[in-house]
Amino acid sequence: MKKRPPQHMISKNKIKLIHALEQKKYRKAENLFVAEGHKTVEDLLPVFGCSFLAATTEWLNRHPLETNRLNEQGTEIAEVNEDELRKASLLKTPQDVLALFRIPQETVFHADLTDTDLALVLDGVQDPGNLGTILRIADWFGIKHIVCSPDTADAYNPKTVQATMGALARVQIHYMQLNNFFNSLKPDIPVYGTFLDGENIYKEPLKPHGIIVMGNEGKGISTEVERYINKKLLIPSFPENGNCVESLNVAVATAIVCAEFRRRSTKSE
Repeated sequence: MKKRPPQHMISKNKIKLIHALEQKKYRKAENLFVAEGHKTVEDLLPVFGCSFLAATTEWLNRHPLETNRLNEQGTEIAEVNEDELRKASLLKTPQDVLALFRIPQETVFHADLTDTDLALVLDGVQDPGNLGTILRIADWFGIKHIVCSPDTADAYNPKTVQATMGALARVQIHYMQLNNFFNSLKPDIPVYGTFLDGENIYKEPLKPHGIIVMGNEGKGISTEVERYINKKLLIPSFPENGNCVESLNVAVATAIVCAEFRRRSTKSE
């Protein structure tokens, strides 16, 4: 593929496209999403196809191998200053690099879990920041797959992408009807969910593998999904039944649950 010489500005049409990609309908139409900042972009570059990259001279000089590889692939590259990046950026404080990546084809996840595999299921998680944080949590705790209901926030929303801090490169996300997913599971796979009437997670036996379901920020796990859960868990407040907030943020709750599962599995080794 013919190499393209770096541009020295971002065209008005490209800026218009970048800002349009804040909306899901344009991400779907263009099959592109925006990522910004050296940590996120550098993690995604080896995994996702890159159609456009805008970076400062300093960033390009620090990454000659990546720049050459992108050139060889015919990626459009713009060498820009901070003011030009600011015009294109979707962030309040732009960083030194911005890229447009191709959205991969959706894949179906078959939960053939090993003895130490955990997978997350998100039932209607609405906030892009929460979804991005959950992706980051999954990455931290070695969870490679997240299955999302169709009404869960879009993983390629710019706010989600930024909140993942590059975890999108290592955690696969799958959107599908949850009843189809649960009906495809083997009957012996444990399915855990968090409920206010569940059993204390710190006292209940936990297997090192299985499915962990997290629900909507306001409504929790839906009644349609609840029927597939065979182990209800509670994250207790301290002191129990004390005067405190009614519930935890879904991303915080996900972190606590994943940490406890991993602590148990490490302890039993």
